[in-house]
Amino acid sequence: MIAIRRARPADAPAIGAVHVAAWRSTYPGILPDEFLARLSVTRQAAHYDGAIRAGVGVHVATASGTDVPGSSAPSPAGPRIVAFVTGDRARVSGIAEGEIETLYVLDDFRERGLGRRLMRAAASHLIAAGCRSAFVWVLRENPSRWFYERLGGKAVAESPIRVAGVPVVQTAFVWDPIERLLLASPQAS
Repeated sequence: MIAIRRARPADAPAIGAVHVAAWRSTYPGILPDEFLARLSVTRQAAHYDGAIRAGVGVHVATASGTDVPGSSAPSPAGPRIVAFVTGDRARVSGIAEGEIETLYVLDDFRERGLGRRLMRAAASHLIAAGCRSAFVWVLRENPSRWFYERLGGKAVAESPIRVAGVPVVQTAFVWDPIERLLLASPQAS
């Protein structure tokens, strides 16, 4: 069974592991291999622990039972975190009021609707925080950028940045009003 819930501090190590795994599977050929190899689950876990404790909207998708590849019964360790999203008030002004800062899904759990469900959870959190619009930055070369377009995000800005010393371009996708994200389906264009 797949469930979406608000993250707890104890989830931080698993969230850090999902972050590192997602970057390593998404960014080869875009970011330097040595940078990807040096990504630290411990460092990412500390970051997300701080975010959760600070009240950032961190939501996780957990899988258990037959939804876990190679499993036919619930794990004695309990549900496994397989994806997460973070959202908070925008870090920069001028694009939208709320920002979806991260969305990462493990490869074995893509194409199951988890990203859409997590984006809706982030949108609900942002609405509760008083945000009327939301955006996400996505690297232009990210092979999953189509996902945000299919959820109705409108590309409104591009910005050059450096990641691991490499110049890349990021695109901002906006939902204004934010309710468009709550109503979006993956088939929407």
